[in-house]
Amino acid sequence: MIEIKDFSFCYKGSDTKAIDGLNLTIQQGEFVGITGNSGAGKSTLTYALSGIVPHHFTGDFYGAVKINGLDTVEVSIEKLAEYVGEVFQDIDSQMVSSVVEDEILFGLENFGLSHDEIGQRLEQVLTMLKISDLRHRQISSLSGGQKQKVAIAAILAMEPEIIVLDEPTGELDPESTVMIFEILQKLNREYGKTVIIVEQKIMMLSQYTDRMIVMEEGKAVYDGPSKEIVEHVDLFDTLGISVPRVVRLGVTLREEGLYQGAIPTDVDGAEVMVKEVLGC
Repeated sequence: MIEIKDFSFCYKGSDTKAIDGLNLTIQQGEFVGITGNSGAGKSTLTYALSGIVPHHFTGDFYGAVKINGLDTVEVSIEKLAEYVGEVFQDIDSQMVSSVVEDEILFGLENFGLSHDEIGQRLEQVLTMLKISDLRHRQISSLSGGQKQKVAIAAILAMEPEIIVLDEPTGELDPESTVMIFEILQKLNREYGKTVIIVEQKIMMLSQYTDRMIVMEEGKAVYDGPSKEIVEHVDLFDTLGISVPRVVRLGVTLREEGLYQGAIPTDVDGAEVMVKEVLGC
């Protein structure tokens, strides 16, 4: 379980708090989406969950962030890595090896797993992410999207209880984006993993996550069921965050008195709505 209490953080040399008095509790097995504009504090929150803040990025830290009862200030990043695996937004900064296979093996070997277990996990994530053909490639030769898949594979191979991802689909095409979200959903539903994903793709968050947190100026300005974003379009507009077009269409049709059903958050739901409006 993740417990965040009265958490504020200001980076060294800055006069502005990146996180300002945040209180959150995330239960084991939740699938949480986090969104917000640039500078809202999303990445800083993910760093706090993995211990990067305050162990690598120093500054003024107030309150507490606890992972399974462990205070992230008091325990090492290495200890936290037993529970939390993070995929950073800056993929290149995360890479520690020159070859794809070595990148995935790095964390596994540091965990002291048996040779057979390491081999099994390596094959599993290569297949899961559909990157077996990249196994012996130089990381420097990969595209941005391929690097993101390798970084995700390296984290998934370590099988952490909590998986934190900071905009992991930014370099991916739509097909690969859906693949990543479906993998995360499977890990969440079938294996009970806690998944926390920072994304700007509101439609994907509303389809796959159970809970959405919207951040602004270091605070959580919305925290509730992802499906209920349809009731908060005005908030998203105020923050300048784009909502799915199917949601906006549904809201408009409802305001015009043409539709009284549930506001859709995906294309299939939009199809049902339009057919009902047109009497098809």
